[in-house]
Amino acid sequence: MNPSTPATADSDAVVETLTASRALLGVIARSLASVMDTVTLPQFRVLVVLSDFGPLRMGELSEKLGANQSSFSRFADRMVTAGLIARRAAATNRREVIISLTELGTSIHHTVTEARRAEIAALLETLSPAEREAVKTGFEIFASAAGEPPAADLMIVGL
Repeated sequence: MNPSTPATADSDAVVETLTASRALLGVIARSLASVMDTVTLPQFRVLVVLSDFGPLRMGELSEKLGANQSSFSRFADRMVTAGLIARRAAATNRREVIISLTELGTSIHHTVTEARRAEIAALLETLSPAEREAVKTGFEIFASAAGEPPAADLMIVGL
């Protein structure tokens, strides 16, 4: 904090939250490091959305990602070629395209998620039970206040 800035509870909370956000960004970056030669951050975001929601119509998926459907279609073509996702016609309407994860896409998502989970668990293990509870409560409150960020905000960090 800038020494000329008066210390208040609010500014201290902002400084500590910024520090924690940098720490979490480090965890995210390290969890993605092993797959960055296979998948880009925007591609990883597609894997996350499909893992969370299951197979989706092309329009639904592009909407959840905050992308234009026509440009997303070309992006999806590259992911299909890379073996990360699969396309198929919907059973009820052959004009609708359903996008789903492939084994490779599922494996990459799992690898990153487990690396992230393991690092967070290891960090939390260094804390006392009371500190872990304080972190849990603090994150619950912060997440509730923040709400779900827009998809476009998450794309840049691969979430």
